[in-house]
Amino acid sequence: MNQYHAVTTRVGDDAAAMAMERRLAARLPLSDSTMKLGGLPAVLVRPASPESLISEEDFERDERLPYWADLWPSATVLADHVAGLAGEGIRLLELGCGLGLVAAAAAHAGFDVLATDYYEDALDFTALNAWRMSGREVSTRQLDWRALPDDLATFGLVVASDVLYERPYAALVAELLSRTLEPNGRALLADPGRVAVGAFIHECSARGMTVAQENEVPYVDGGVRQCITIYRVIRDNEGQPA
Repeated sequence: MNQYHAVTTRVGDDAAAMAMERRLAARLPLSDSTMKLGGLPAVLVRPASPESLISEEDFERDERLPYWADLWPSATVLADHVAGLAGEGIRLLELGCGLGLVAAAAAHAGFDVLATDYYEDALDFTALNAWRMSGREVSTRQLDWRALPDDLATFGLVVASDVLYERPYAALVAELLSRTLEPNGRALLADPGRVAVGAFIHECSARGMTVAQENEVPYVDGGVRQCITIYRVIRDNEGQPA
């Protein structure tokens, strides 16, 4: 059982998953997408129309847009990568869990998962999809990168996909990793070449962390063509993680 404070959403059995899906379907149209998880087909539940979730009130308050409701190429690539790792109960933190594909892959691989996002709806979809796709429960927590809670734990692995699309996020994400990585921990960030990557590498260096390329993966889906880079981040005073 996961041991974290401020858990927002839990789905730990089929009955809870069915109840969660009914609650979501009562609020917005849903659709299913068949994905691969650990080489096996699995079904991801998602909003049928992410554009319908845009709220002028939310945007005026804090420029909030429902990016979480789209399935981004970087998340697909990172999920494939994480699904092939040996979790072995290692504590894993996901930053920006969105629909929950990466969290599901991490749970499938045996990690003890805490999935976080700024949007409460993302946590509901992540809890549901992690259970439906992996048959395992994950913990979730709402997290504002600009106001980190004092009780945020440290983790052996921190993961994120496509989180560097605005320049201010370079320092915010670097600070998050500095706060949450265990001494021998590592982070894996999947990125398609966003604007803040260079600044992120600089911000990590300023906090005593080294960023290196772990892998480059071409992504092609219809007219979408990207090269996704997976970056590995470790603390400077540690050797290569096992």
